[in-house]
Amino acid sequence: MHVLILGGTTEARHLAELLHGPPGLPGLAVTSSLAGRVASPRLPVGQVRIGGFGGADGLADWLRAHRVDLLVDATHPFARTMSFHAARAAAAARVPLLALRRPGWDPVEGDVWHEAGSLAEAAELLPALGRRVFLTTGRMGLAAFADLDDLWFLVRSVDAPEAPHPARMEVLLDRGPFTLEGERALLRDHAVDVVVTKDSGGAATAPKLTAAREAGLPVVVVRRPPVPEGVLVVADPAAATRWITAYLGGAGALPGTDRDPLRAPRGTGPTPSP
Repeated sequence: MHVLILGGTTEARHLAELLHGPPGLPGLAVTSSLAGRVASPRLPVGQVRIGGFGGADGLADWLRAHRVDLLVDATHPFARTMSFHAARAAAAARVPLLALRRPGWDPVEGDVWHEAGSLAEAAELLPALGRRVFLTTGRMGLAAFADLDDLWFLVRSVDAPEAPHPARMEVLLDRGPFTLEGERALLRDHAVDVVVTKDSGGAATAPKLTAAREAGLPVVVVRRPPVPEGVLVVADPAAATRWITAYLGGAGALPGTDRDPLRAPRGTGPTPSP
């Protein structure tokens, strides 16, 4: 039996660890695939491949050639194109697909959130909210903010961003998890008056939201794209491990049917276009 994990996230690494540990399945092979966009990624245990597949057709060919029995999409919640390719490839290769998605963040009392449907929409909101922006959306997509010459940006990312990007910008190379005390100091020392984030979810980068709430700062939150329609979704690596073990262990149920060994909510909304 062979499981392919489309990874690069904390949850994907944890899932690989769980599948390699007890109780496990005898003879189970686990391969983790990383996109290769980060220069020094944190590698999961087990077999690892780095790089793209050449679109949905290339991924389908890889699934067939390596006799993959189950595909897990544990990519970042904003890896929209890869999730679409995974859904198409799994259908073409007739391989069951499971999506592992950490829950998104929810506002609490005291939060001053402004939701945006895209990075471009987030950029449109900024001039009315502040002048010193803490931009935590990663190094990809900075072009959406490149024309905001009147604003100053503190950009935090794992690797250095490339042009196009805002003209008035300071880059902070860092990788989570981040502490609340550290985020408080960052907002204070850089006189930040507005924060921009994607709704990535998880605990590793959530302290910035608490720090912003304490400081009374507005936060622009970019909504995450939907999971492709019909794809079964679990919220954490433990649930994914239970489902995979039950399915590959002989429960005989196909993902997404009434005979699932473990039920989970399915993705909603239209299937994303490439």
